[in-house]
Order: sequence, then C-alpha cells, then structure tokens
Amino acid sequence: MRDHLDGDRAPQPEVWTGRATNRAQWLAALGGAACMALGIQLAVDSAWSSGIVPLVMSVVGCIAAGLLVLFGTLAFVHVAVKVDKECLEVRCGHIGVPRRRIPLSLVAGAEFVPRVTPRQWGGWGYRWRPEKGTAVVVRRGEGVVLRLWDGHTFTITVDNAESAVRVIRDRLQPSLPGATH
Repeated sequence: MRDHLDGDRAPQPEVWTGRATNRAQWLAALGGAACMALGIQLAVDSAWSSGIVPLVMSVVGCIAAGLLVLFGTLAFVHVAVKVDKECLEVRCGHIGVPRRRIPLSLVAGAEFVPRVTPRQWGGWGYRWRPEKGTAVVVRRGEGVVLRLWDGHTFTITVDNAESAVRVIRDRLQPSLPGATH
C-alpha cells in the first residue's frame, strides 16, 4: 500500500460512493440475447415435423440458457459501493441485486489491493472460495479487502479503492483493550 494512504487526514465525505464497470460483460449479455432469439425463432418458424418433445426441449433450453446468461451477466456489468457512518453496502448490476450490507462494527480492518483479477477468484461475479473468503469481482484492477471480526474477508473491485479504504479506516471503531472478537 502506498504511504500516503495513512498520511494526510483530509475531511471525509458523509457518504463515500464508488463503482467499477466491466463493458466486456455486454458481449456476454448479447450472446444470451442471441440464444433467446434462437429459441424464439425455433418456436415460430419450426415445421414441428420432428416431434413436439425435441422441439419443446430445444425452445425451452435456448430461452432458459439465454435468460440465465443475459441476466447473469447484466447483474455484474457494474458494482456500486456506498460507505456511510454505519455500514458498507455493495450493489451489483442495474437493479442492485445481489446486494450485501456489512455493518462497520463487524469490520476489523480494510486494505487496499492494487490488483484483483477474476482469475484469482474463478471468474467474474459474486464469488466464494474457502481459502480466500467472499468477493464481488466485476473487472481486473484495484480493490478493497475487508477483514471481518469473525475471521472472514470480503473483497470488492472498485475504482478509487484507496479512498474507500481511507474512509472505512476513519470510521472503524477501535476495539476495547482486552475485548475478544
């Protein structure tokens, strides 16, 4: 981490917001839409001569796969992070789902990570790995790692992650001497 992260103490905003975007996800969403279109095309233009069961399976399969890919990728086109006095909130995609709220009282520490990659987590999206914790990864780049009092970690890729870490650290409650968490 860079030295200036803890150095200057400029006044922090009441609510810090940040986001990260991955425009490449739109290509996957386009593939999902194409798969749905193929399913609709099969349903409308098919001669229905090969039997109803194979046709229904093809139509339903294409539409289901298309919906899964389309909405699964659109959910992770971007992530929005908000830090207020009480919690950190992460919202994914255009409708904000999945969403996670972490009260700052559960956060033991925050760390800036200059490079988080989807490969480290097994891909884009909301990820969990037993040895690493939980993450929301929408693109490669800088991120924030929260260390929680229960021993878990939560990683988020977000632009201006250093600023987010500064704000989170300023708002963490110091633990009482002798207290166990």
